[in-house]
This record gives sequence, structure tokens and C-alpha cells, in this order.
Amino acid sequence: MFHSKLLKTINYATNLEISDSRKLILKELVKYIKTKKASKSEVHLNFICTHNSRRSQFCQIWAETASAYYNKKIYCYSGGLVVTEFNINAVNTMKKCGFDVIKSGSKNPTYSLYYSNSRVRPISVFSKLYNDPVNKANSFAAITTCSDAEENCPFILNAEKRIFLQYDDPKLFDNLPNKMEKYFDCSFQIASELFYVFQNVE
Repeated sequence: MFHSKLLKTINYATNLEISDSRKLILKELVKYIKTKKASKSEVHLNFICTHNSRRSQFCQIWAETASAYYNKKIYCYSGGLVVTEFNINAVNTMKKCGFDVIKSGSKNPTYSLYYSNSRVRPISVFSKLYNDPVNKANSFAAITTCSDAEENCPFILNAEKRIFLQYDDPKLFDNLPNKMEKYFDCSFQIASELFYVFQNVE
């Protein structure tokens, strides 16, 4: 059973309006997943952003959550072009969305996120390269979430499909009073769109 606070976040996110132009992009991802499932192949999604610190982490977390929520067996990863760490503002956003978050390590720590009291396998995230051994798929959809990753990754080994799903970077607001509002906006948009994708996968 999902945490009650997280269920409220999911309910809010899934009621946000998604523009037609975004739905066109999301339908590319829906089509990829459906094609893989039709061929009875495993589905692997790798969300890629330059530093793997904010947007791509949000994508992995919400995609894994949507996978559990809709009981869809889809493997979700994230990575970047540079190793940094999961940004603390993004971590705090996930906590306030309703996840239990446990930190281990100090330099580039690993965070375990739990969406239910049952303590099933957590969503495990840390900053890493997109081709880190943890992202173990031999074939996957590469979903770039920032323009830098799209421009600087002209070739992604083993990517069957490449989808450009850009999100505004909340990092731009890190030194402003409304920074957490912008982190929530980014997280909610990603949750809304990825739940839309998983809802539309047969």
C-alpha cells in the first residue's frame, strides 16, 4: 500500500493538464513500450541528463513509482555525462512528495526511496554515468531530459530508441527564494507525464 501522502501527490500530479504537444512526444514513449511488450521483450528506459542530479533522477523515481502503481514490469534507470550527486533540493522534494528516504554514504551518496510501509525493494538512486553497470540493459530507450545531454550524446550505445523529453532545470532557481516551488513544479510535471505514459500502456 502506497504512503497516504504519496498517494495525494500522485492524485494531484495525474490531474494536471498535459498539452497536446507534450502528448505527441509522450506517445513516442508509449509506442516504444507497447512494441517491446508486443514482442514479449523486457522494457528498459534510461533517463539521461548531463549531471544526473535532478531531472533524470526525478524521471527514474517517478517512472519506477508509476511502474509499481500500475503493476507494469518496466525497468527504469537514469544516468548522465558527468558524475556529481543527487542534489539535496531534489532529495528534499521527494521527501515532501511522500517518499521515505534513507541515505547511505557521504560522497555521491546512494538514496533508497520507499513508496510503501511494506519496505519492498526500494528505488535506489545516485549520480552515475548513463552507461554505468547498474544500468544493465543491453537494449533500451534513451530519454534525454535536458538539451545538453541531447547535444553532447550524439551516439548512445545499445539505445534502440531516442526520445527528447526536455524539462526546465530547477537548478536555475537554487539561489532564489522560490527554489523549492520550482523543484516541485518540475517534479509534478515529470510525475504527471510519466503516469500518463504508464496509464496508456496496455
